[in-house]
Amino acid sequence: FCGECLQPCLQVPSPLCPLCRVPFDPKKVEKASSVEKQLAAYKAPCRGCSKKVTLAKMRSHVSSCAKVQEQMANCPKFVPVVPTSQPIPSNIPNRSTFVCPYCGARNLDQQELVKHCMENHRNDPNKVVCPVCSAMPWGDPSYKSANFLQHLLHRHKFSYDTFVDYNIDEEAALQAALALSLSEN
Repeated sequence: FCGECLQPCLQVPSPLCPLCRVPFDPKKVEKASSVEKQLAAYKAPCRGCSKKVTLAKMRSHVSSCAKVQEQMANCPKFVPVVPTSQPIPSNIPNRSTFVCPYCGARNLDQQELVKHCMENHRNDPNKVVCPVCSAMPWGDPSYKSANFLQHLLHRHKFSYDTFVDYNIDEEAALQAALALSLSEN
C-alpha cells in the first residue's frame, strides 16, 4: 500500500490490514523499495492528455490534468427526467444513492460518497456501518467497519450494478459465471 492509503490504518489502536482485515504490527511495516523503483521507472499515458508520465507521478498529474478535469465535468450525473408525485416503491432497496454515515449528508452516489468522506471525514476515528454494503442483499446493516475510509477505497472502486444481477440468487450467479467462463475457453 502507498503511505497515504496505509496512514489511516495506523491511526487506530489495533491496526487492521485494509485488504484482508488481519491485525498487523505498525513497527513491522517496510517500504517496498523495489516497487518504488518500478513506479518511478515505468511510464504510462495519461487517460486525458496521453502524455507519458511515471506511475509514481500519475495521481498528481491526473488530478491537475485539464483534459481529465474536462472529461470528469462532462460525465453525466443522475437527474430525474421530470418531477413525479409517485411514491418511491418501498420494497425496492435504494442502491443508487447513499447517506454519509458520519454526518448524514444525503443523495451521494458511490463516487460522491468516497469523495465526500475523504474530504470531510478523513480523520474521523468512529466505527460506522457502510451504507453501500448494508444496501446489498448480502450486507449486514449492523456491521461497523474498523476503518471505513480504507474499506470505501478498497471495496467500492466500482459500482456493484455493473457486475451484479440482484434478481438471481447466488447459485444462479455462480452457474452463469461458470457457463460464461467455459464458453470463453
